[in-house]
Amino acid sequence: MNEHQSASPRFTADVGLRWGDMDSLGHVNNVQYHRLLEEARIRAFSHWFDASGSERMRRSGVLLARQEIEFLSQLVYRPEPVGIEMWVTHIGGASWEMAYEIGDPGPDGETVYARAESTVVAFDMAAQRPRRLSEDERAALADYLGGPAQMRRRR
Repeated sequence: MNEHQSASPRFTADVGLRWGDMDSLGHVNNVQYHRLLEEARIRAFSHWFDASGSERMRRSGVLLARQEIEFLSQLVYRPEPVGIEMWVTHIGGASWEMAYEIGDPGPDGETVYARAESTVVAFDMAAQRPRRLSEDERAALADYLGGPAQMRRRR
C-alpha cells in the first residue's frame, strides 16, 4: 500500500478493492465507496496527527457527522488499488470539512470515479460531546488546507 503526500495540500492513500465490493451490475457498489473513504481517512489521520505529535485525536476520538458522494464513473473490481486523494477544506472550532477524489492517473488524463465531502467532529468519548480542536490539531489540519471539492451537481 502506498501513501504519499504530493506537492499540493493533499494526502493520497492507495486502497485495495475486494471482490465482494462489486454488486450484481458488475461495478463497485455505492455503499462500498463509504468503506473506501473510511479506510483512506483513517490512514490520513494516522499520518497527519502522528506527524504533528498530536496524540489527543487518537485518544479522544472523532465522529463522522456528514458525508456526501457524487458518483462520476463506474469503478470495477481489479487487483490494483484505487487512489484516494483527500484534503481539508475548512477548519472550525470542533470540526473540519474534508474533500476527496477517488481516481486513477492514466496516459490520457486522470479518471475520477467519485468526489466526496465529509464533516468530521473532534469528540470526547468519555464526556460524550464534541470538543474543541487543539492548536496542534489545527496546525496538522492546516497543512492540508485546500479548496472545496468540485462537485458537479450542486444547485
